Amino acid sequence: MSEDLVAWGPSLEELQKIGRNAGLDDLAVTGVEPIVEARQAIEDRKARGLHAGMTFTYGNADRATDPSQLFEGAQSVLVGIRRYQPPSAMNHQMRQAADKQKARAAGSVAAYVSSDEYGLLREGLEAIAAHLEAFGAQAEVVMDDNRLADRAVASRSGLGWLGRNTMLIHPELGSWTVIGSVVTDALIQEDSLRVEDECGACSRCSVECPTGAIDNFGVLDANQCLAWLLQAKGVFPRHHRVALGNRIYGCDECQMVCPKNGEPQPVAITAPQRESEVDLVDLLDSSDEKLMATYGHWYIPRRRPEYLRRNALVVLGNVGNPSDPDVDRVIKVSLDSSSPLVRSHAIWAACRLGKTDLVENKSNDSLLRDDPDGWVASELAAWNISPAPDIR
Repeated sequence: MSEDLVAWGPSLEELQKIGRNAGLDDLAVTGVEPIVEARQAIEDRKARGLHAGMTFTYGNADRATDPSQLFEGAQSVLVGIRRYQPPSAMNHQMRQAADKQKARAAGSVAAYVSSDEYGLLREGLEAIAAHLEAFGAQAEVVMDDNRLADRAVASRSGLGWLGRNTMLIHPELGSWTVIGSVVTDALIQEDSLRVEDECGACSRCSVECPTGAIDNFGVLDANQCLAWLLQAKGVFPRHHRVALGNRIYGCDECQMVCPKNGEPQPVAITAPQRESEVDLVDLLDSSDEKLMATYGHWYIPRRRPEYLRRNALVVLGNVGNPSDPDVDRVIKVSLDSSSPLVRSHAIWAACRLGKTDLVENKSNDSLLRDDPDGWVASELAAWNISPAPDIR
């Protein structure tokens, strides 16, 4: 940044106060210069195939790591974070839910979507943007957006360091945070303080990752990351289905084992709560319209409800009660689905629960109809199952 530029507009301290009053737990500022190391990391992971087809900031690394491209004349990036409650804070609620439906299988939801954190994050960022605009500045809120690599810009602003688990780790708040920014043409004075990496020799996230997706250098292989696989298109990889356990959306394991997340932290404002568990039978019983109305705030590939059913069937195979007649019923319905994606995962759920008869009693025509990618045929072959002969 040129030395002849003079800061104008509100001070960082003033904006921090506004942000906290509106729901942010911390706010820092940085310039709009390209984040070269983040760009190199993205290109390296793409070259090695570790992005697993993920687009988001991988789609245009030059833009995502250059805040100046957000709009002409941009000078500063104000980065805000919100702390959310980790799964341990929800244990009591989850036990209560389990007591109410002991015979029903449930899937767990990642902590960051178990409350409306992004709603309050946006409110906090918009309050800051409005204050900047009152000074005559241009300001644009950027959050959960492929135009900006939020963890990289947050780290450069001094809010924390990029941990071995790839998350931003704030020295007081840990990694249970959501991140967003306000890009502005106001030149806000930067704080020269930077946070040192405190991961050191700790490798608990690498060791405890259910699929070994994080290597010893903190590089994530998205091909093995359960959180990404739940959002990826196509079949859920057969070799990672058991490791998925009861997770139906997201995975918190690398954050739960992180020593920097050991102490509970207060938050500026508590966000409205959402589901931390999902009744799998209810999900599989629901219409497509109801599924999108209930879970539309999740990332769902191609916005197609069949992916919610796919994930639910994998989890059902892991945690379902084989003696529950409702489990039999929803598997039978799923085996009759018009979607080969759903049928193939219903085969897996049935066989995983020792209910191969549910599959063997189906006709070859009904199971293998409209199977252009061979998903159903592949699943039958994996379990060495021959459906009932067709009746002509």
